[in-house]
Amino acid sequence: MAINVNRDNPDQFYRYKMPPLVAKVEGKGNGIKTVIVNAEAVGKALERPPTYICKFFGCELGAQTQMDAKNSRYIVNGSHEVARLQDLLDGFIKKFVLCPECENPETALIVSSSKTKISQDCAACGYHGLLDMRHKLTTHIVNNPSGQSATAGGGGKKGRKGKKSQQRKGKDSPTESPTSPEKDGFKFDENTKDSKSGSDDNDDDENDEWSVDTSEDAVKARMEKMSNGVATLTMHSDLEKTSAERVDLFYKFTKGIISAGGVSRLAKDLSTVKAEAERLDMFDKAAGILAELLFDKDILNQVTVYRPIFLQFVYGKTKSQKHLLDAVEGMVATDHPELMAKVPHILKALYDSDLVEEEAFFEWHTKMPKKQIIAAELATKIRSIATPVIEWLRSAEEESSSDEDEVKVVYSDKQKGSGGGIIVQEEAAKEENIDDIDIEAI
Repeated sequence: MAINVNRDNPDQFYRYKMPPLVAKVEGKGNGIKTVIVNAEAVGKALERPPTYICKFFGCELGAQTQMDAKNSRYIVNGSHEVARLQDLLDGFIKKFVLCPECENPETALIVSSSKTKISQDCAACGYHGLLDMRHKLTTHIVNNPSGQSATAGGGGKKGRKGKKSQQRKGKDSPTESPTSPEKDGFKFDENTKDSKSGSDDNDDDENDEWSVDTSEDAVKARMEKMSNGVATLTMHSDLEKTSAERVDLFYKFTKGIISAGGVSRLAKDLSTVKAEAERLDMFDKAAGILAELLFDKDILNQVTVYRPIFLQFVYGKTKSQKHLLDAVEGMVATDHPELMAKVPHILKALYDSDLVEEEAFFEWHTKMPKKQIIAAELATKIRSIATPVIEWLRSAEEESSSDEDEVKVVYSDKQKGSGGGIIVQEEAAKEENIDDIDIEAI
């Protein structure tokens, strides 16, 4: 469920929403790290690059960060609780998102041409002021300005102006000409001069003369910008929809991509699909929805062909693998009953392609699906056909665990002269030749 961007505002009808932060801890020991799963979705809601959020966490926690925008991978080294990160995100929002005057998140960050200052413009109230440059994140911002703040003197959001003019040529953009050309539909009178060159950037300048371009093209451009902004601020109301409605939204979104350019287009836009799945809180079910869209009666060949796509959603995720199995089961039971006899082959193909692991197979085999998804007799029949594969997996897992070398770590006090010692004793298990089970013979 979406939460208020400004969590200090308890109003349930507060219009600015964002998804709650999702994080998971991976690795162990010195390699432990925390992955910000939905950094892109949160960044999109706040209209800030996800790199800013990840870097802010690193600055606040004193931890190194890893940011791979291409693969939507944002990591903070160390183990950090999601509640702690959400609290830190509140700090980021207050410092770098909310307007200091009206506390609305309709602000844009503008890096000066000299890269020494960052100003903040608010489209809601017209506020224009400088950020406190003492925070370490400001160094990252000036070196990596977002698309909306790539140049000084123009913000990503403009439309409503207060007395404090956003396009005034202040000291934060000393190299710009005082007779700036038209920007975003607003233009300065070419004869206008700044009569308060020695005043503070936030002072009112009553001598500035500006007018609004009312031409058809300018009005259309401003309306498009306003529509895009409203869409960004309201899209997270989708999280308040039911699970079935969100499944339908993700299905239509992904189907649209496939219809536009086929599977090659889907593979190219996979990061966008992953971001949409996270935005709708559908990531666990995404593999099952993709199976419905991609698999048909030629599934045995398609498992190998589409493996790179499915790995993005199921690798190391038992729940996602279970949804994939449910989707395959539903397809066989309702759309392609002729594949019933090939269920063992399909399951082994999923296993060999590393798309489904033993644990997911065991959970799926022991838990019957809901009656509205598939008839009980069909589910029972499919599981009966799949039993030889499940038993093969269980026996292979047991033999694998018994064949592993056992390592005993014993503390010995025989070396008291040297302060004792750690002795590692290895008991190698006998190697046995285990015949592979021929699935073709099932």
